[in-house]
Amino acid sequence: MVLPVEIEGWEQTLTTGPLLGIAVAAVAVILVLIIGFRLHAFLTLVLVSLLTAFAAGIPAGSVLSVMSSGFNGTIGDVALIVGLGAMLGKLVEASGGAKILADAMINTFGEQRAPLALGVASLFLGFPIFFDAGLVVMLPVVFAVAHRLKGNVVLYAIPTVAAFSTMHVFAPPHPGPVGAATALGANMGLVLLIGVVVALPTFYISGILWGRWISQHVEVRLPKLFGSVKDDDLPDKLPSVGIIIFTIVLPAIIVMFNTGLNALVQAQILEGVEKTNSYGLSEYHATSPLVNTFVTLGQSKVALLISVLVALVILGRYIAKDKIRLEKVLDSSIGPVASVILITGAGGMFGGVLREAGIGKALQTSLADLGIPVILATYLIAVLLRLAQGSATAALMITAGLVAPMVTDAHLSALGIACIVLAASAGSVFGSHVNDSGFWLVGRLTGMDVKTTLKVWTMQQTIQSFVGFIFVAIIYMFS
Repeated sequence: MVLPVEIEGWEQTLTTGPLLGIAVAAVAVILVLIIGFRLHAFLTLVLVSLLTAFAAGIPAGSVLSVMSSGFNGTIGDVALIVGLGAMLGKLVEASGGAKILADAMINTFGEQRAPLALGVASLFLGFPIFFDAGLVVMLPVVFAVAHRLKGNVVLYAIPTVAAFSTMHVFAPPHPGPVGAATALGANMGLVLLIGVVVALPTFYISGILWGRWISQHVEVRLPKLFGSVKDDDLPDKLPSVGIIIFTIVLPAIIVMFNTGLNALVQAQILEGVEKTNSYGLSEYHATSPLVNTFVTLGQSKVALLISVLVALVILGRYIAKDKIRLEKVLDSSIGPVASVILITGAGGMFGGVLREAGIGKALQTSLADLGIPVILATYLIAVLLRLAQGSATAALMITAGLVAPMVTDAHLSALGIACIVLAASAGSVFGSHVNDSGFWLVGRLTGMDVKTTLKVWTMQQTIQSFVGFIFVAIIYMFS
């Protein structure tokens, strides 16, 4: 998540109404320029970010620093994850691994159950690995299956993205539910149990059923990110299915060092933990050099780097004995994702400008006393914060801090508090659109234009949010 820029001596004087009006107008301009006038998404996002900053009253001398902060904070993570993930995916594809794994899945599960098989595989990978890293690793297999079956990319991609998203939102040890659970004093084990119970049916409805329905109404061609290696150009000798599964699963295994240890740190199970504050909420950090070393090695970026190096050794010998040829294969993976990285960074820039304009703070003030049940208030606050400023993590963490006094006053049971955490999690993914860097990441990686991304991805996230909340609310009734 991008940290706001501290602008010395400046405070937002606009109220919630005008600020929301500016945000809505900015989103409308983006859609008109991209869909109506076909202006490139990167140029559009940079231009509208600039205009929005001025309209919101951000001091002229700080506008560029605010824009750069949002761009750099997003692209710093995205560039490494997407770049390394694309290299790993290209090695899997060029070695013939994507082809043989796709064939194995189709032969085992059948053509009709291929989307479900991809989704279930992504659920397991999505437990330890973060959304963006997991998506980049799985896409070569998704595209290979779509290519083999000559089917609509949407049918096979949506179960995969839905699986990673639901696990990332509802299941510890992912940082969002862990952070919210820590802030609200929830039982982490209970949050995990309920989170998995909620995630499974939510994934099926918003991933499998939605993917099946929308694929009948929206057609997306196989993108050029992967799939450029023809069958005739594949090596004569192909790696085994076991080798490919190991290559794809390796990042998730390494990431467990981060997510697992971080969960233990937040639960204060490990010794040598210190308490710090972030966004007004308490967090815990390990002081042990050994623990911090394993946590660092388990970061998604480092995990992907290690996995690419391992893949070079175990898959490189299938691709080419010539090191120059291997270098060219890796180099060919970077070009197609350059546009994805820039546009995603610009999406983060736009979201950063909206956050710096103070929309989140204005909504906090307006929504502090809704006078409705605490679980519904939690969900609605998270939804509005998500729609206004884009970042799911910011929406979740701000919501947790805002409802903490309400939760305390309500004297809820351990089950009730866990449900509050997951209600905020459900609200934090509602309606991903142009102010969310994830919107651009998913749309560009899967080859969808903006209009199609709104139809497919934005609706998927909305369904996931609403369905997830319904299941959480049902469980809450028994608290």
